[in-house]
Amino acid sequence: MAACVVAVAMLIVGGTLSAQAQAMMRSPAINIPSRVPSINPSAALRTPPPSIALRPALPNARYAPNLQVRCSPVDRSVAGECLDRPPAEAGQGESAKTAANKRGSNSGRSDKGSSAKSAQRRAPSAVEAADEQIIANELVAEIDGSLSAEQADALARRHRLQRVSSQAFPLINATIGLFRITDRRSVETVRRALLADTSVRSVQPNYRYQLQQQAPPAEGDPAQYALAKLRLPEAHQLAQGANVTIAVIDSGVDLKHPEFVDAAFDAFDALGGDAEPHVHGTGIAGVIVSHKRLMGSAPYARIIAIRAFGVTKKGGGPESSSYVILKALDYAALHGAQIINMSFAGPKDAVIERAIAAVAAKDLVMVAAAGNAGAKSPPLYPAANPNVIAVSATDTRDQLLAASNRGNYVALAAPGADIFLPAPDGKYQVISGTSFSAAYVSGLAALVLERNPALKPETVRTVLTKTARDLGSPGQDDLFGAGQADALAAVQAVLSPGDAPAMSAAPAAKPRDIGQDAAPARELRPASAATMATGEAPTAGALRPAQQ
Repeated sequence: MAACVVAVAMLIVGGTLSAQAQAMMRSPAINIPSRVPSINPSAALRTPPPSIALRPALPNARYAPNLQVRCSPVDRSVAGECLDRPPAEAGQGESAKTAANKRGSNSGRSDKGSSAKSAQRRAPSAVEAADEQIIANELVAEIDGSLSAEQADALARRHRLQRVSSQAFPLINATIGLFRITDRRSVETVRRALLADTSVRSVQPNYRYQLQQQAPPAEGDPAQYALAKLRLPEAHQLAQGANVTIAVIDSGVDLKHPEFVDAAFDAFDALGGDAEPHVHGTGIAGVIVSHKRLMGSAPYARIIAIRAFGVTKKGGGPESSSYVILKALDYAALHGAQIINMSFAGPKDAVIERAIAAVAAKDLVMVAAAGNAGAKSPPLYPAANPNVIAVSATDTRDQLLAASNRGNYVALAAPGADIFLPAPDGKYQVISGTSFSAAYVSGLAALVLERNPALKPETVRTVLTKTARDLGSPGQDDLFGAGQADALAAVQAVLSPGDAPAMSAAPAAKPRDIGQDAAPARELRPASAATMATGEAPTAGALRPAQQ
């Protein structure tokens, strides 16, 4: 699977180019000011519709990143999980043990005791060291909620573990502990021992998650072509995401960026400690609420910026784990989020699947990046969970981004190649990945919920997929799902509560079954002027009926 590299392609300050970001980067040979979109984002935002103009200024806010599994397709099961195979340290697929024995036999050592000492020095086991999808030497366990901190520590000592952290998670009605193995035992050995303890309900590895973005090109067009593709300027005449809260689970956000002035932000740090703003989290926030030089997909939305991804090793990209993702989902569900953007990917994870089910039970919309592992990748999570809207990425030619995952779990597509976005320290970047496609769709979901906050997640999904513009093979397909998202068609398809009284006197139309995603896409179209004049009643879920 291709590794995700987080980098800033271009740094732009005050409209002029600057090669300040990375020593390896060169200044792009393009004229940024001349490529700013012909659409004037400030005009749409400075003269909002009357219903928006009276809204009070919103407070300040923050944002989040993207992930994927780290083993190659040949090492995955049908379910997409990495197989516990010994690493091929020697050529021709030799196991680690065989390779180690060969090295020992060629070393010329006659002291057989030295091999035992060498084995004791290995940490962790060879299989675990090679398996990059898990955090080495860590376990996530559901423990008895009645245990005090002292009793939880005693549990850890009984099993020769260190309790890193434990807390109650109301979202899944469980107490989850993070434990570290302090000796040379394998994760599987310790897992079996823990499961035999009456104070332990379940045990799993602490899985690793990564952000889903590609290394940006050295040169690229910074203009926001996505605005025209999604028909956002026209959609913003009807809705801009006001009074809708989006939780963004990502890396750190530069809340002081000029694009976020007067944006509505709350923040939660699931990692703890000090951290610098990051390009991914700042970019994801920019996709949604930019409103100065750039135009976000839902500029009036409130953001809960949850920092769940941090750089764990020098030169590496931001990563997270099962335990931290659980903390982020728990916080979002308990603090008023209506939409949760998850621009990351990882393996199928029992504790996160449990949390996703609990979030779905609270009627929250969940959107996730399909992943950047390419055509041969199995489904990645949380996007492949049926409760989540999975989004693939397209480019300026409406072609699928080469790195984008595909599969029957993809709901729809959105621009994700060469996206022009804010970067830390007041700069800008051009970057690619399904992360940003997901963020665009989260913004579109906010526009739909502003029009009618009572819509259920399944109805929001149906609005977005049935108003999508078909791409690729006719109808639903594994590359684009229902097609490329269309913001204008989506908001036009939803009746706002203010529209209902004018239609209440008319006979009710036959309800449309909007709960079936298998129904032909793009049949849902805006009501005509004649339909509005006659006061045709809204269909189920407050969707405008298709013209016959």
